[in-house]
Amino acid sequence: MNLSESEIMDLNSGLKALEDKHFARAAQLLSPLAEKGEPEAQHRMAVMYQNGLGIHRNETAAALWMKMSADQGYELAWHGMGFMFMEGEGVEKNAQEAIKWFTKGIDAGLIGSMTTLAMMYKEGNGVEKNPEEAERLLKLAGF
Repeated sequence: MNLSESEIMDLNSGLKALEDKHFARAAQLLSPLAEKGEPEAQHRMAVMYQNGLGIHRNETAAALWMKMSADQGYELAWHGMGFMFMEGEGVEKNAQEAIKWFTKGIDAGLIGSMTTLAMMYKEGNGVEKNPEEAERLLKLAGF
């Protein structure tokens, strides 16, 4: 997606506002960019809706923004989708969908996806316990 110079400035300002915990300002800056289809802004809006940061908590909106971002290949959103399916946040709980999204995250090198999927296998959370697979994923993550 090509952003104008002012949109790039708004994205950077929105990310900085989020980092500085100025959540309402972050939402104000990132929302128009998310609406336009910018995947990082969509991911950040999903996280804000998921946690009620600067906007009312809304798991359905969080899942919609996360899916839009994930479908554009934004790697952190792949992990986010895995988490949502694992926990049933904004979507119906579905271990197979969680595994699918976490696996995409693992393929992208996301340590969070490696460790979360490892814990699913270790604890038998929605899947049959598989200590060997859990250990393999933890080693892959550097533990």
